[in-house]
Amino acid sequence: MNGCVWPQSSELMQAYHDEEWCRPSWDDRYIFEMLTLEGAQAGLSWSIVLAKRKAYQDAFHHFDIGYCAELSDEELVAIKENYQVIKHLSKLQSVRTNAEAVLRIQKEFGSFADFLWSFVNSEPIINNWENDAQLPAQTPLSVQISKELKKKGFKFVGPVTTYSFLQAIGMVDDHVQSCEFHTSNN
Repeated sequence: MNGCVWPQSSELMQAYHDEEWCRPSWDDRYIFEMLTLEGAQAGLSWSIVLAKRKAYQDAFHHFDIGYCAELSDEELVAIKENYQVIKHLSKLQSVRTNAEAVLRIQKEFGSFADFLWSFVNSEPIINNWENDAQLPAQTPLSVQISKELKKKGFKFVGPVTTYSFLQAIGMVDDHVQSCEFHTSNN
């Protein structure tokens, strides 16, 4: 099988592709981690973000949502200065803002996962692309979810970021058909 081409640039990218990408998750902590990392990626490459993932996990206590929601401005500046994260203060501040929004959603819907998965009736969208070039940057679904997330106070959740996020948490399977990890090949 030929498989997906995009992750072949590094072992880190290949491991993410093979072990996580497009695998359905209902774990709010993991979903929050992916939301944070995808937001951090805006304007950058995913390989840069993956290389900094451990620093993000350390800085944000493995994406403990309650902890992140309580971070002070001073603590966020300290994270910027003392960890090997992306040094964009607005992106770092969005971790707190988004954690606060997740907590509100959990109160309203029971879990962040339940809220998100309701957009697809709890069933992942399985695409059947022949090659990586066919993968869209955004879809009507990512536009819809992006709008809803923004209404609920989330930051760094534009339609393109949201589409990558949907792939990251497995709401969308965008492995090419020839990839051994495509749903139809398992």
